[in-house]
Amino acid sequence: MEQIKSKPFFLKDDEPVYTADKGITRQFVGYNNEIMTVKVIFEKGAIGYQHSHPHVQTAYIESGVYEVTIDGVTKTLKAGDGFFAEPDIKHGLVCLEAGIIIDSFSPVREDFYATIK
Repeated sequence: MEQIKSKPFFLKDDEPVYTADKGITRQFVGYNNEIMTVKVIFEKGAIGYQHSHPHVQTAYIESGVYEVTIDGVTKTLKAGDGFFAEPDIKHGLVCLEAGIIIDSFSPVREDFYATIK
């Protein structure tokens, strides 16, 4: 993959919002080849279907309430909580109350980057 790098500042009102799935949109906060941080906006009832990927993922719950499942274990998370998903571990969520999650991935999610080129 070629060398990539986002702008040094993220101003939410100036950045495009991309549709990720039904009831889920995202903005790209910052990234390079080693890391990507994404602001993910969820509507109530939206589902982040169970999946796995070769990236390390951390997530911080900025707002909302989510039922999060990682490797078969389910917890209800709210603002101020977070989760960590190791590479290739199945994980997903259901949004119980609308909100925002800040996701970070390492290395960059090339599939996500392809949507913003």
